[in-house]
Amino acid sequence: MSEPFVIRREIQIAAPPASVFAFLTDPQKIVSWMGLEASTELHPGGLYFLKGVGGDHARAARGAFREVVPVHRLAYSFGWEGREEVPPGSSLIEIDLIDKDSGTLLRMTHSGLPNAEQCASHEKGWAHYLGRLTLVAAGQDPGPDHGPAR
Repeated sequence: MSEPFVIRREIQIAAPPASVFAFLTDPQKIVSWMGLEASTELHPGGLYFLKGVGGDHARAARGAFREVVPVHRLAYSFGWEGREEVPPGSSLIEIDLIDKDSGTLLRMTHSGLPNAEQCASHEKGWAHYLGRLTLVAAGQDPGPDHGPAR
């Protein structure tokens, strides 16, 4: 039986896995498509931090890497500072990068979300940000980030 509040997305990106991996892990590249500030420590137990855009104020996400397989796989805990429903480290993001069709097939699973409302909210966020990642990894400018439409 599968978990009820899980997001699964799969997208094809016109860039090699090494390039996509860099946009997921290099703080300077992360902020080109998502957020205002990022920090990563790419080893199991290492910090994942993202200060993002969110309404009238910037929200901060925090977690820890559980698995780092360069250019192939990332897994890290995730949650929002100051948010009781999805606190830091309370959910799990897993990303696999597969070399396919002269580009990268990105498979993402976000599990551990507490309810349908949070699942829908994060689904909207992933749709927005994975779209931006697809553009920037392919060498296009995604434009300024105003966050997912509310």
